[in-house]
Amino acid sequence: MESFKVTAIVDGDTFDVSPGWQWQGSTGNRIRPTGYDTPEQHQRGFEQARDRLTSLLYSKSVELRKAHRIDRGRLVCDVFLNDVYLAKYFPEYAT
Repeated sequence: MESFKVTAIVDGDTFDVSPGWQWQGSTGNRIRPTGYDTPEQHQRGFEQARDRLTSLLYSKSVELRKAHRIDRGRLVCDVFLNDVYLAKYFPEYAT
């Protein structure tokens, strides 16, 4: 796919990008990276995971590669930061 700027962090494994993505006739700006799954809000570790993703990605460019599906309005895809698979930054949450 192509590069996108991260504009907002939702939680440890969901963020928004600009410009919006287009895939198989759908569009949006919310991304769910593959390869890891962090705690949900109100679970232990939520804030730490969100803060780590914020420090890694906020206002930076990421590359969205292989798209897998759309889940709850989010494009589930392989995300890379400086050619490093994003899930490598979250080994304790690997799926």
